[in-house]
Amino acid sequence: SKHRRNGNKRKVVVKMRYIISDIHGCKKEYLKLLDKINFSDADHLYVLGDVLDRGFDPIGVLKDMMNRKNVTFIMGNHDYLFYHFLKTIGLELLDFKSEDEKWDFRTWIKDGGLSTLDGYIDLPEKEKKEIYDYIEKAKSYVTLEFEGKKYILVHAGIADFEESKELDEYTLLDFIYKRADYSKRYYSDEKTFLVTGHTPTMFIFTNRDAKVFMKNGHIAIDCGCVYGGKLAAYCIETGEVEYVGGATKEY
Repeated sequence: SKHRRNGNKRKVVVKMRYIISDIHGCKKEYLKLLDKINFSDADHLYVLGDVLDRGFDPIGVLKDMMNRKNVTFIMGNHDYLFYHFLKTIGLELLDFKSEDEKWDFRTWIKDGGLSTLDGYIDLPEKEKKEIYDYIEKAKSYVTLEFEGKKYILVHAGIADFEESKELDEYTLLDFIYKRADYSKRYYSDEKTFLVTGHTPTMFIFTNRDAKVFMKNGHIAIDCGCVYGGKLAAYCIETGEVEYVGGATKEY
């Protein structure tokens, strides 16, 4: 329970921090998972990117996150690509400057972007601007600490990783495309963990299990919900994981 009594018999709310990744428009599963972990205003949610594309209602998930004060959004490659198009061809997604831009846009649509476009295109201009501003403010990484342990939260991995290099020395693109190498430990300190999404864990486990991977200083939490796997929430304070069943494979 999140409530405990102290010496004065007052209720103390224990703040829990949860991490979810690669929601990919699975709004039903996302809301079900928040309900399952009893997510409250006292808690905090870190979303490791790829909120958008592929699933039924990506913009619905994003708007839910925007309406909560206790959510930190970390950029994923799918979110970044959508942001890139809003920035280069305008909020109405119509102002193509070249054939190359049109080609890139069509490629995105074919790679899961259609559901994002469907949810976005008829929104009022004010909401489109709010969505752009929200994605623009997404973080490239977050570090959390608990009981002497350090957790580094990024979407995909850390490209050209060097342990001596400060996280601020990397660019956003270093965190959102390059898959982590789950066979090796990145940080020699065994109390430092790299927490990632991006790579569905079914591709890490030899038995193709859709569960969180915890080994070699890694915590990989993309359990492939949109592909019929699961959506996972990892809790920093307890080290426990809650799951909800994946979406149907109709994507």
